[in-house]
Amino acid sequence: MANKKTKGTGPITARITVYPRPEILDPQGKAIASALTRLGFDGVEDVRAGKSFEIQLRAAATQDVEEVVRRMCKDLLVNSVVEDYSVELLDGEAKP
Repeated sequence: MANKKTKGTGPITARITVYPRPEILDPQGKAIASALTRLGFDGVEDVRAGKSFEIQLRAAATQDVEEVVRRMCKDLLVNSVVEDYSVELLDGEAKP
């Protein structure tokens, strides 16, 4: 779900978080969970490894940014067959 902001000026940062769908095997997550247990972190039952993108965009309205980001996800960033994603619109401040 997106965090709606009403700012319409300046760059807006979109954070996209992508994870394998729950029914998809995640060997990287399994390896991380196993390594954490070997390192003494008891109680780790499962790990899902994902990826995150932060993209700065300039648009007239927040709704435009969200629409563009969702198209980016659909066209390139997310394999919708095996991955789910969420979009969060952050503060309009540019990062240094």
